[in-house]
Amino acid sequence: MDRTLPELTNLFAQLGLANHPQAIAQFISQHRISANIHITQASFWNEAQRHFLQEAHEQDAQWTEIIDQLDAQLRD
Repeated sequence: MDRTLPELTNLFAQLGLANHPQAIAQFISQHRISANIHITQASFWNEAQRHFLQEAHEQDAQWTEIIDQLDAQLRD
């Protein structure tokens, strides 16, 4: 059982991305998703990241809420 708290910094760490606030802000400013693309289908994820995001959404995992928050921040 994963006991990592579902926060944005921890999500970025789970995705293998720099997870300090400045890096997160930079990632969000550099990556956008159009309205018709699901977050898991964004072109900037690698296969492992995409798999983690898909699995979290399919299983309604503890990460779902924070992934939804990231999704909203990545929208145009």
